[in-house]
Amino acid sequence: MMNLVLKYFFVFILIFLISCSKEQKQISIIEEKELKPQMIEAYNEGLEELERGDAIYAAKKFNEAELLYPQSIWAPRAALMAAYSYFSQLYYGDAVLELERFLDKYKNHPRRDYAYYLLALCHYDQIIDEKKDLNEILRAQKYFNIVIEKFPNTEFAIDSEFKLELIEEILASKEMYLARYYVDREKWIPAINRFKKVANDFDTTIYVEEALHRLVELHYKIGLIDESKKYAALLGYNYQSSKWYEESYRIFNSNYKKKSKKKDTKKQDSILKKFKDLLK
Repeated sequence: MMNLVLKYFFVFILIFLISCSKEQKQISIIEEKELKPQMIEAYNEGLEELERGDAIYAAKKFNEAELLYPQSIWAPRAALMAAYSYFSQLYYGDAVLELERFLDKYKNHPRRDYAYYLLALCHYDQIIDEKKDLNEILRAQKYFNIVIEKFPNTEFAIDSEFKLELIEEILASKEMYLARYYVDREKWIPAINRFKKVANDFDTTIYVEEALHRLVELHYKIGLIDESKKYAALLGYNYQSSKWYEESYRIFNSNYKKKSKKKDTKKQDSILKKFKDLLK
């Protein structure tokens, strides 16, 4: 009798579990059907608010869409749109947080190239003063390099290369600023080290010619004539037509300096005349 009761009990439990499973599955399907239109509605509201210029509310609606239906293909798109919403209205800090979250959460998403590019732009657009914004410069450089290395055949890589060239100019400009600062205070060795950095690390920038001339000038000043001549030769070999080579040549050739005084007056008059003509 006891065995029969146990048998019926187990059958009852089994039927109960099966019915619960079916009911749970039905509830899940119903919820999914209800969540999808809500997600689409939230996403579309985000687009509308973005067009109106309300970036903060737009981002919130995109975040809502992502949370409503996280397993949907629209969830990562909504996350990216939230980041773009912040970026479009210059809320760079919020955009960076959204992009970092996207990159951490959606590791295999096909638009990671855009996420890295937008992250680089967030830092790049915050560069105002190369003398102060070194952290933003370095972060932008880091993410532009990631775009080029990981996604070389994209349009984002092409623009990243261009932006990196501009960053090189900015970094070289910072080194020149520091070098001139030391020159003004007659701290020759720190100044030489800064000019050397420009000559060695930023040799494709517009500052390399002046940096080489300053190395000629400073080494001559402290009595290292052979070292001065080495940089003069390097400047002459690569930039013989440069005004900075002409300035370096004056350091070693006193006759040239004397002869050039008369010519300089005429040249200065000519430049002044051209300048006046521009103002007419």
